[in-house]
Amino acid sequence: MSWMTQAAVVYDEVMQKGDPRVADWLMMSSPLPSFLICLVYMIITKVGPVFMANRKPLEIRNLMLVYNFAMVILSGYILEEFLVSGWFAGYSYRCQPVDYSRSPLALRMANVCWLFYFSKFIELLDTVFFIVRKKFSQVTFLHVFHHGVMPVSWWFGVKFVPGGFGTFHAMLNSFIHLIMYTYYGLSAAGPQFRKYLWWKRYITSLQIIQFIFVVIHASQLLFIPCNYPIVFAYVIASYSILFLILFSDFFNKTYRMKSQKREQKQHKISDDHSKTNGATPASNNNDAQKKTE
Repeated sequence: MSWMTQAAVVYDEVMQKGDPRVADWLMMSSPLPSFLICLVYMIITKVGPVFMANRKPLEIRNLMLVYNFAMVILSGYILEEFLVSGWFAGYSYRCQPVDYSRSPLALRMANVCWLFYFSKFIELLDTVFFIVRKKFSQVTFLHVFHHGVMPVSWWFGVKFVPGGFGTFHAMLNSFIHLIMYTYYGLSAAGPQFRKYLWWKRYITSLQIIQFIFVVIHASQLLFIPCNYPIVFAYVIASYSILFLILFSDFFNKTYRMKSQKREQKQHKISDDHSKTNGATPASNNNDAQKKTE
């Protein structure tokens, strides 16, 4: 057989291992739509800033206000569903296999897994809004990579393991997004709310803590037996380590280094002010000694 025929055979064999409960759900029959949407997204992140370069930024404050608070509601609902259908309903924080039955609770978990996956496509609008508002500095490698990878990776999660151990990080992520979109919503509400937005840096801190928890949680399967596909634990742990590094670097560059530069600038201004308004302490002592003599 040719390599294309062999690849097709392997693909069919892998797809047959998918969860039959989700086979007919929207975008679950094949990973191709997810890949194509993410590819178009990547193209937009490259072409969009060029297209907007000589155009005025769009005024979409009302749209962003509606969008962000809609995402608050959606994130809150997804979080509640993860908790009610699993993590507050007897899930083990050590080994938790996927329940592939058609019980109401198992189907409820599979449904929220799909909704979480689909929400990642909605979140691609974050980048589109940055571009049309000409906030190009926000379209960083971290931002694009994070948004572009999640939908595809979660297609495989819903297709093969819609529930169980691997939903821990999705549950935490929904909580973080609930807070994050609340911040974005208040920011879009107008300048009168800026005094309530002092906690932006703590969102990044929470994201870093989230990845630490996920790495620790996923690493458990390296040491304990569990009826959960180990490959997904490897992927989750690797993904979380990578983003732990990237978000830590972002936090360091955005907050710590800027804080240090601000302090250095204040010290320089203070020194210049001292030189402008008088002599140094040493020269003052010399002047005083000369007057005494």
